[in-house]
Amino acid sequence: MTLRHYEVVFLVHPDQSEQVPAMIERYKTLIEGEGGKIHRLEDWGRRQLAYSIQNLAKAHYVLMNIEVGQSTLSELESGFRFNDAVLRHLVIKRDAADVEPSFILKSKEKDDARSSRRRDDEDAGEGHHGHNHDSHDSDE
Repeated sequence: MTLRHYEVVFLVHPDQSEQVPAMIERYKTLIEGEGGKIHRLEDWGRRQLAYSIQNLAKAHYVLMNIEVGQSTLSELESGFRFNDAVLRHLVIKRDAADVEPSFILKSKEKDDARSSRRRDDEDAGEGHHGHNHDSHDSDE
């Protein structure tokens, strides 16, 4: 069995987000059970779609970089096709395994850190802002 490298992205209906961890486990079991490897697995969460699919503006994105044989890939793709929760999937053949965090994950982590800092700043400044507001009222 010849193993090849693939990058797989699948989009899950946003109402089915709670099913994503179980879906990932099922796909992992399929891939690893057939002697394949998962080099990178990223759950990007709910993200805006570039265009609406089935009148939806958002979907739950998952990225996997895998190394599998053709039969496993075929089984994985038919699993996507017959799962109503999977809105779209894309499989791209790669020359080698990608193991670095993706651009999307890096930017998501930056956004998360930025919003966390913003919340910390707001929490720290709440009393201060209230005081400024009171003194501003007394100036008028």
